[in-house]
Amino acid sequence: MKKYAVLFLSVILLSFQASCQSNDRNKKEEAKLQKEVKPVQVPAKDGYEFAYFASGCFWCVEAIYESVKGVKESISGYSGGHTDNPTYEASNTGLTGHAEAVEIMYDPKVVSFATLVNVYFGSQNITQVNGQGPDHGSQYRSIIFYQNEAQKKIIDEKIAALEKELGKGKVAAQVLPFQKFWVGEGYHQNFEKLNPTHPYIQNVSIPRLNRFKYKFPELLKENEEH
Repeated sequence: MKKYAVLFLSVILLSFQASCQSNDRNKKEEAKLQKEVKPVQVPAKDGYEFAYFASGCFWCVEAIYESVKGVKESISGYSGGHTDNPTYEASNTGLTGHAEAVEIMYDPKVVSFATLVNVYFGSQNITQVNGQGPDHGSQYRSIIFYQNEAQKKIIDEKIAALEKELGKGKVAAQVLPFQKFWVGEGYHQNFEKLNPTHPYIQNVSIPRLNRFKYKFPELLKENEEH
């Protein structure tokens, strides 16, 4: 029994060390990209602006943002990688560099980018490296994308405030200059809404959405006054 306990502790320690090394590697890549790559500004369309986030499974994130007042649409796809036309199967290998991400189309007169950032950090485990909940791997890592220096300032200030509470280096999300968003396959769009009895939706997505709703009732479309 003692032998198995030691083996179990060794596995936990190795996993923790690998997670720390992965986070360090992500931070180094992040710093390099911020220094060498200029962010792409996506033009507004019909008064709506766009924002891009990665936070684990895009089924979960899409549903969370679509529940927020001022968000017209949330699209599942891929961003943050180094290959063109990524697919679900390819990104799941971790070799494309892409993370499952969402494109948020929102009305800035109703909801600000700063509020979307609060939604982002308030709807995930902000210290989990390369994953959310049961989903593990670089394709599930948390990335918050900025399109200009004003957005980057909002993100940096939010992370600084969070790390003042948690400790420096605890926030796992990368902060990257936005480059391109690749729209995901059709069957991924509105997946939670269209597949409410799917086991993953029942056991992971809906509980995550409900936790968000409990924390931010004032932001929900369902609580809008008519």
